[in-house]
Amino acid sequence: MKRSSGQQARLAENAASRLTVIAAVLLLACATAHAVSCTPQAEMPAADREALIAAATPIASAVASQNYDALQASLLPAVIPDWDGIRAGAAAGAPLLKGGELHWHNAYFLVATELKGPTDTQFFCTTPDASLTVTINLRNLPPGQYALVLGEYAGSPMDGQIALILGFDSKWKLGGLFVREGTLSGHDGVWYWTQARQLAKTNQPWSAWFTYDLARFLLLPVDFLSSPNLEKLGREQAQLKVNPLESLPLTVSGTGGEYAGKTWKVTALRVDPTLHLPDLGLTYQGTGQSDPRAQRAEAIAVMSGFLKLHPDLRNSFHGLWAYSETDGKQSYAIEQAMHDIP
Repeated sequence: MKRSSGQQARLAENAASRLTVIAAVLLLACATAHAVSCTPQAEMPAADREALIAAATPIASAVASQNYDALQASLLPAVIPDWDGIRAGAAAGAPLLKGGELHWHNAYFLVATELKGPTDTQFFCTTPDASLTVTINLRNLPPGQYALVLGEYAGSPMDGQIALILGFDSKWKLGGLFVREGTLSGHDGVWYWTQARQLAKTNQPWSAWFTYDLARFLLLPVDFLSSPNLEKLGREQAQLKVNPLESLPLTVSGTGGEYAGKTWKVTALRVDPTLHLPDLGLTYQGTGQSDPRAQRAEAIAVMSGFLKLHPDLRNSFHGLWAYSETDGKQSYAIEQAMHDIP
């Protein structure tokens, strides 16, 4: 399988994104919480917030400057065995932060000292006037005191975002690291949200669906936090006439040359920012081609057949990834700009 440097970075990001405290995976559904509490930034005493920022800032700086010695020294004891994954995530994320100015814009103090053991835990973080509740879901969380700190590197390439999970062990230490783009092709999540609404109005539900996904991806550096704003985005997306994922598996056909009449099953569709571009990705059932030229020709034929079913996607996204799977294993991947796909 051929992998570009962008793909390798994406793999590193994926490995890092699975890390929360104690290398927990992210929880996307509701979890049961026992004797836990959350204090949002607006309710924190100034001294507590300053202590969090004082702990988080050198960790973020170590990521941006690729100071791996300092980053490793900041780890919670329980995540030290996961250093290789944390380092890979930091290496992949550093280019998104370099040259920018760090601004911390939100923090949450999470108390879970009364847990009986590692537990899937949900925190409700409500503002003092009860006008806003943010929900944070962490899986397999052990008893303790934690914090989630969110920031951005303004002026960096793609306005990189950073999130740190800190755990208190005599002092605040690193339990989880997340870095993500804040903009793609010069546009942020709010811009893509506006575009999604326009695409919905012009009866382009497939383009609208994935543009909503892209907006969601860019609005926060983590996927385990839910807010009323994101819930509103989700409701708008759910009101579209079509959910493309419900069409899977999708049959696409070759339209010319040696692939005329040939069909493939597309089994997955998603936003794919591997190259830090607003791309889409599809996974299809390949035929087990081993020759690189044949693999590439087949992938392009699949992409072409897919776009003939949904041509509006050409104008809404930069390019398309095709991931060939044979017997459940990925055998090939290729990215093409939309204008290069026949």
